[in-house]
Amino acid sequence: MFQSKVPGVQVLGKVVGKQTEILTPEALTFVAKLHRLFNPTRKQLLLAREERYRAIQAGASLDFLPETAHIRSNLTWRAAPPAPGLVDRRVEITGPVDRKMVINALNSGARTFMADFEDSSAPTWFNVVDGQINMRDAVRRTISFTNQQGKEYKLRVDGKIATLIVRPRGWHMEEAHVLIDGERCSASIFDFALYFFHNAKAAMAAGFGPYFYLPKMEHYLEARLWNDIFNVAQDELAIPRGTIRGTVLIETIVAAFQMDEIIYELRDHSSGLNCGRWDYIFSVIKKFRHDPRFILPDRSAVTMKAPFMDAYVRLLIKTCHLRGVHAMGGMAAQIPIKNDAKANQAAIDKVRADKRREVLAGHDGTWVAHPALVTIALEEFNNNMPSPNQFHIRRDDVQVRAADLLNTNVADGKITEAGVRDNISVGLIYMANWLNGSGCVPIHNLMEDAATAEISRSQLYQWVRHGARTAEGAVITPEYAAKILREEAAKLDGKKYPTLDLAVKFMGSQMTGTRYDDFLTTLCYDSIVKTETGNSKL
Repeated sequence: MFQSKVPGVQVLGKVVGKQTEILTPEALTFVAKLHRLFNPTRKQLLLAREERYRAIQAGASLDFLPETAHIRSNLTWRAAPPAPGLVDRRVEITGPVDRKMVINALNSGARTFMADFEDSSAPTWFNVVDGQINMRDAVRRTISFTNQQGKEYKLRVDGKIATLIVRPRGWHMEEAHVLIDGERCSASIFDFALYFFHNAKAAMAAGFGPYFYLPKMEHYLEARLWNDIFNVAQDELAIPRGTIRGTVLIETIVAAFQMDEIIYELRDHSSGLNCGRWDYIFSVIKKFRHDPRFILPDRSAVTMKAPFMDAYVRLLIKTCHLRGVHAMGGMAAQIPIKNDAKANQAAIDKVRADKRREVLAGHDGTWVAHPALVTIALEEFNNNMPSPNQFHIRRDDVQVRAADLLNTNVADGKITEAGVRDNISVGLIYMANWLNGSGCVPIHNLMEDAATAEISRSQLYQWVRHGARTAEGAVITPEYAAKILREEAAKLDGKKYPTLDLAVKFMGSQMTGTRYDDFLTTLCYDSIVKTETGNSKL
């Protein structure tokens, strides 16, 4: 076992090679200080999430908070102006912290790169710690990689690389391989603290700064917690407050009612909000899974034209621009289709239309998952947004009510057997890959991550619980879902997916209409830990 040499800190994961340069006594002391100060608050806020759901389940409705009306009605306050490297964010590429992918993303021509420790990375101990090595080398522009065939990957010689933004794991995740005073370390604090400790000053010297994406928040008090962590971290390293910048993903239905408040809590550190569309759909299903009025049709039918999605986008753009921060658009999950020119062109056309919709709506930038899509997205934003951003588009015409954010009526949307099969297939393939250490998986010509897998299993739970009927006339019972699960699993090669049986077990547990785990990642995480260590007690 690796000896941390820090009182109260145990590192249970295997530490090899350059990983010792990340898990230094000084860095672990920094992690431990932040964890001890803020983990009690994190746990309280997670309990508050559960209480909020129970209230919704009992009939409480979501609405804008009366106690923060003064923040929303005050039209004069503004967040901090954009930081260096974050003025123009018209195209952002996202992806896991794998070394080759980091290099390709930085070289892609996108303005920024969100290196993701969350939804597109499976949190094996190796991935988490090696990802920190890759972040360190990326900040210092020394990152390179040679694959088994001898191909070399290096940063562009012209120096035109994307500004790095890091997404730590969400508040719900814990790092099982690091115990602080006998309890698992907050994964959010672990990811943030290691990156900040090793790279904040180097990033500033390189002309940008320690920038973050903050995922899956459900309340403005969760944003306040991040802001408190930012302040203490900056003070500890003698870095001016306000140097850190955080972009918040509005990817929960609860947070959609608190956009002003979230920006306000982070106002000295805020760099805007992002429409995390896939997690947002997942959140709507999750928060109202008990209510048959919120049953959604096939995932493919839930587009940005759905009333609740359209209202959420319009409110986000209006809120961000009023407060002087970026309103970032959502992910284009399409990937190139190499062997079918017609299908590839259709996918490109879909991406182009989506990005045109975003820029014309007033977004300041957008996300893509594949380097081949950067040029397409750039063309749409360059053609329709000549300025670095669109803060000047105020959208004063927008008036969004609570009922608009909750209007899940999808015109002509249907539940089909193909939709049931697609959800099961995507869920199985994604979970099998995730359990095997890969969190970013091409499936059916889309780049899937944990958010899209969450939609798949949440819809299945919802449909089974309420006995929804397919367009073909079948009632989606537990037996019906189990039958299709067996059929879809039989189509997959167990040699290609060595963790398929475990994926089938986990997927099946979510399709009975009774059990529903908060997140797939928390459902499956201990299996990753056990596989890595052989120790089920970790």
